[in-house]
Amino acid sequence: MAAFASLAFFTLLFCILLPSLTASSPALHDPELVVQEVDRKLNASRRKLGFLSCNTGNPIDDCWRCDPNWEKNRQKLADCAIGFGKNAVGGRDGKIYVVTESGNDDPVNPKPGTLRYGVIQEEPLWIIFARDMVIQLKEELIMNSFKTIDGRGASVHIANGPCITIQYVTNIIIHGIHIHDCKQGGNAMVRDSPRHYGWRTISDGDGVSIFGGSHVWVDHCSLSSCADGLIDAIHGSTAITISNNFMTHHDKVMLLGHSDSYTQDKGMQVTIAFNHFGEGLVQRMPRCRHGYFHVVNNDYTHWEMYAIGGSAAPTINSQGNRFLAPNDRFSKEVTKHEDAPETQWKSWNWRSEGDLMLNGAYFTPSGAGASSSYAKASSLGARPSSLVSTITSGAGSLNCRKGSRC
Repeated sequence: MAAFASLAFFTLLFCILLPSLTASSPALHDPELVVQEVDRKLNASRRKLGFLSCNTGNPIDDCWRCDPNWEKNRQKLADCAIGFGKNAVGGRDGKIYVVTESGNDDPVNPKPGTLRYGVIQEEPLWIIFARDMVIQLKEELIMNSFKTIDGRGASVHIANGPCITIQYVTNIIIHGIHIHDCKQGGNAMVRDSPRHYGWRTISDGDGVSIFGGSHVWVDHCSLSSCADGLIDAIHGSTAITISNNFMTHHDKVMLLGHSDSYTQDKGMQVTIAFNHFGEGLVQRMPRCRHGYFHVVNNDYTHWEMYAIGGSAAPTINSQGNRFLAPNDRFSKEVTKHEDAPETQWKSWNWRSEGDLMLNGAYFTPSGAGASSSYAKASSLGARPSSLVSTITSGAGSLNCRKGSRC
């Protein structure tokens, strides 16, 4: 019966999409424009079908997406977090701040109404956007604690410049943003609070850089094509959830842990849940060091080298994921034990539990299968891998509009 329902849904979805896609304007030759058009129509179809947006078994989405009046209670989102970053309240207890200005990014004296002005304030703020906009930053966006960047209700792109830095701060939520084509920043003077600014060294070009940060939640973002990582967490960062994101067209996707010698990362705990790792990805989904990592109910539809790797004896708990291996017969392995001989990595605690392996994919486990270390790498109950398609159907930035379900 479930198989019939699934077939009926995809048949209906195909019938909705086919006429509009085949009748698209001949001007849509740019592949990126084609992707955007397909994504727009798919999101529109999801809204028409309704049942795709709530009661999907995705606990984050089921917490808020069924409510057509979500924009009247935006800060409820902070109560929907799961995993190790579930206590990240962001700007829940503060005022709403509206970004009205997409340009004029001044790293030292930001103008009220800009995104930079909002994120450096010392009080909690829930930051939203007045309209669709593309924000090209001149230097990395240094965030202060207790901030939420909430892109729902607009199409917001942070692109073509340095991107987001979460350094030695706490309680940050990044939701519903397109983050792409992030570049390195130069040596520059940058303000990080109303009362302080100072010289910054060259930034790496990450989409989201978490450096000594805690209680961080990155949810429903679309990330691609950055100079370094899409999301990196290093230097003692912990209590992090990375969920519902759509990641494409990138080499080194996600680094969790600074270096093999940086043992302060031994306490790192990161949940990676409900993400779609899609077209054009190469490796590091994620690459882990030292800490405890729960990789749960993600959809891996592309990798060129490997999906999950690590060094320095991290604990990796992979549960209920779907791994579709590439056709290259030398790239079927999900895992990569890096920078260590087998005599060492055999003792690292890596397990696969309930994962679905497709097209020859295989996971190389190591360590003690029932080790107590997995208690520190368990942050939520995994759903069956057969449900991954439904759970991750809305991954990435959502096309939310006021007055309707997201």
